[in-house]
Formats: sequence, C-alpha cells, structure tokens
Amino acid sequence: MKNSQLSTFVYIFIILNLVSWGSSSSIFDIKTRTTEDFISCIQSNSNNDTTISQLIVTPTNSSFESLWEARVNNLKFIQPTTPRPSIIATPTDETQVQTILLCTKKLGYELRTRSGGHDFEGLSYTALAPFVMLDLVNMRQVDVNVTSMTAWVQSGALLGELYYAISQKTNTLYFPAGMCITVGIGGYISGGGYGNLVRKYGLAADHALDIRFIDVNGNILDRKSMGEDLFWALRGGGGGSFGIILAWKVGLVPVPEIVTVFRKNVTLEQNGTNIFHKYQYVAPRLDRDLTMRVQIFSELIGNTTTKTIRMLFEGLYLGRMDALLSLLDKRFPELNITRVFCEEMTMVQSSLVLGEPSYTSSTPTSMLANRTGIVKPWNSKSKSDYVRTPIPKRGLKKIWEKMFENDMTEMIITYTFSGKMNEYSDTAIPYPHRAGVLYQMLKSVGFMNQTSDTTPVSLRRIEWLRSFDKVLEPYVSKNPREAYLNYNDLDLGVGSDTYAEASVWGERYWKRANFKRLIQIKARVDPGNFFRHPQSIPVFSTSVSNMLSSLIN
Repeated sequence: MKNSQLSTFVYIFIILNLVSWGSSSSIFDIKTRTTEDFISCIQSNSNNDTTISQLIVTPTNSSFESLWEARVNNLKFIQPTTPRPSIIATPTDETQVQTILLCTKKLGYELRTRSGGHDFEGLSYTALAPFVMLDLVNMRQVDVNVTSMTAWVQSGALLGELYYAISQKTNTLYFPAGMCITVGIGGYISGGGYGNLVRKYGLAADHALDIRFIDVNGNILDRKSMGEDLFWALRGGGGGSFGIILAWKVGLVPVPEIVTVFRKNVTLEQNGTNIFHKYQYVAPRLDRDLTMRVQIFSELIGNTTTKTIRMLFEGLYLGRMDALLSLLDKRFPELNITRVFCEEMTMVQSSLVLGEPSYTSSTPTSMLANRTGIVKPWNSKSKSDYVRTPIPKRGLKKIWEKMFENDMTEMIITYTFSGKMNEYSDTAIPYPHRAGVLYQMLKSVGFMNQTSDTTPVSLRRIEWLRSFDKVLEPYVSKNPREAYLNYNDLDLGVGSDTYAEASVWGERYWKRANFKRLIQIKARVDPGNFFRHPQSIPVFSTSVSNMLSSLIN
C-alpha cells in the first residue's frame, strides 16, 4: 500500500511539473536538454531563424561572460561562484520574446527578465536553477508625443534614455521617475518608482497609462485586454511575478523651463544633529515644488583619527533660485542655503547633476543616453525603511554612534516624501508607502577594496548593517516595518510555502491587503507559478496541498 501511495505521489509530482513547464516538455527532456536544444527550438519556431539565433548566447560563446557581466549592476555578484544563466537571450522585437518564452517553457528552464536597474540581490541575472536570462537591452525605443503629453517606452530603455528623448522634444514636460539614470523602465515602474518629482506628482507608476505585456501563455496583452486587476498589480507588485513587461505608455507632467539644484555639506561640528532633526519636521511640509534628500556618511576629521558624520543636503526646486532662497530662508534658515550652493538649469540637466556625481550642468545631456559611459553604481548590501515619526535627537545620536562602529563604508540616504503622496490611499496601487511617510531611508555597506562580499571584512560590514537595522527599529515604521520592493532584500525572507511564511517579507513590501490581492491575481494569471524568483508573489493550492499531504501520510 505504501509503495502504491508513493508511486501515485511521484506520478502527481511529475504531472504538476509538466503543467508548470509546458505541455510539450517531459522529464526526459529536462534531464537531457542542452543549449543546442534551445537554439534548435528557437530556429524551428522563428520565421527568421538566422537573425534570432544570433541573439542567443550560451557559455560556449566567447562573448558570454562579458555580456553577462555588463548586465550585473551589483559588482559583488561578479564572482566565479555566482550561478550564470544557461542562456542569455537578447531579443529585438516582441515576437522573438514570445518564441524565447515558448522554448524556455518547453525545455523546462526558469526565466528571469532583465531590463536594467538596481536589482540589489541579482534576481534578474542569477538563479540556483538552470535559467534563461531574457535581456531586453535591445528593446529600448522611446516615442514621445508632446501634444498628448505621453510617451511609449520599451522595457529595456534606461531612465536616462527616456529623459534625454523627452528633452529633445521639449523642456517643459518630463516624467516623474528616479534620479538613478541607469535604471531600466520595465522593472522600475513595476515596483512603484519614486524620484525627484515625487512630492509634486507622486510615483512613476501613478502615471502609467497603458502597457504591453506577455502572459505565461505567450499572449500579448494591453490594459484593456488584461483587465484592471492585472494592470493594478503591475504598477507596484513587481512585473517579474506575472509575466514579461514589453513597454509602458506613460503620462508626462509639466515642469518649468528652469529649475534650481542645491547642494550643501554639513558635519556634526557644524550643528549637523540639530539641522537634520529640523529637516525631518520641515522638509515634508515644504512647498511641493521642492524635494530634498540627505546622504549621510561617517568620515575622519581632517588628518586626525577622530570620526564625524557628514550630511550632504541636496534639493531640486521647480522654480528659480530667488524663490527657493526665500522659501528656505523662511522655513529652514538653519540649513543656511545661499547662492553659492545653488545653480539654475533645465530639468534634464538636473537629472545629470543629481544622477551621477561626476556629471555637472555643463556635461552634454547626450550622456544620459550613452550606455558606454555608465559606471557600475553598486558593490554593496542594502536595506530600506520608511520613517513616519521624526527621530528624536537622542535617537539620532545613537545612530551616529552606531555608524562610528563601522569602517566608513556605510551610506545612508533619506529621501523626502509627503506632498502629493499624502493624497493616495495605500491600496491605490500595490505600492503602499504613502500617506504619513516623512521620508524613505536607504542603508548600504560597500565592499570596496574587497575581493568579494564573503571576505571576513565584508562579512563584518554586513553584520554591522544588520545590527544597524536593529538600532533603527524603534524609529521606523511598524506593523509592518515597511520596505521598498525595488530595493529587494533577501534578508527579509524567501519562504512561500504558506501565507504565514510569505507574509514575513510580503507584508513589508506591500502590506497585508495589497499582498493578499496580489496573491489572488497571481493565482489567476500564472497558476503554475512559471514566473518566479525567491521573493515573487506565491501561488498556494489548498486542494493539491491537501491531496499530497494525505498521500504522504
């Protein structure tokens, strides 16, 4: 009887996996597949097999390693032990994406879609199971329509490329997206997406009007054909859980021809604690035309061995310098911003200046669309938080003391919210970190001068970051302690066998109501859980779970 039950269990296990792999796959196919099988599948299902086969790169190609490394934004993953893709596919059009999806399913590979961006945990370019990396780098067309104040942007386009394309048509429209110009549109909007216009216009996802999307069955859908539920899920729920985002139609927003950028460094010896304490109360309540962030580091004082905290206050004001100075002099005189710290420029120039430290307002704006000049922005471990109540001075002093324990490789960035964000409910889209958030906090440690993130020094830095996270616990959001999906963090958890297990990380990204709705939508659009990664929206099947449980017992 036990042998019979076991045989039945194995049979059901095979059937379930066949469903998730595709009807034409088999256990024999999975065990014996080769990259040549994938190329053959591509060729037999393509009208132009010569062209599409040239877009498939395997480890036998001399260009494989350099191509993969070019798509790894977090340098800590460029290690011999990091799992590489079995295949890198770089399609140029939508039909090729359909073919790649078909063959990936048929041969039982996992699929990870790469459109550029942070991806701090490497979920789009590394995986433990054999996988195809669908790299959308060749799909980056941008079509700007000034008259309708819209743009169609393919997923592989970077924010910098979108900004540049808009600037070639107009200086009085823009897209409210992030200041990191190397981030890819596809994944960015699907995670919500905040930036320098967040207080004036809200998130990038709030301005998504339509989408082109491939579901698990290879159908190309738009907003109308997919329905409002899935369209809701894709604007903050993470596209990688539901299918392949091909392009977004976005609404553009008005901006003045001239904006003002300011930067000023302040240390603890220059009244830094009091200034930052005041910042927490003032910045979220300032005119919505002003968005401010603070970068915080520990450093040595001159040539001494004594540490201090340096805070770089940066701001973008949608207006002229005189109006900004009047505003700050009235509301935030402690910061003492004068003309020497300010510069007037166009909106697209501000994206250069605030997006890349080595760029200035005189840098040609074409650099926004120059991928060859991109410097890898990260070699770090990062975490995020949201602050809803100002941290008291005694709390700030504890934070400075904890930073002094590290070896000056940490980076803390606070980014002011409020303004327009207060007008949205937590459930308007899956991104829930809205009304009441004063600022978002990003915390990182770098692995500079280390060969990997697993050296003793790197491990000490990671442990410091985790202990720093505990120091912050009394001062950040609670029940749940919120985190930003686009700053993915596997420390939050990866289990998804039950809701209780998945909620440990899921409710931090989306809160309970949104997470439950995302799970319901996932069950409808991808019931076999083909589109998955360690923190993808889970699929729970009560009936199958009960059946397997009874057979095992």
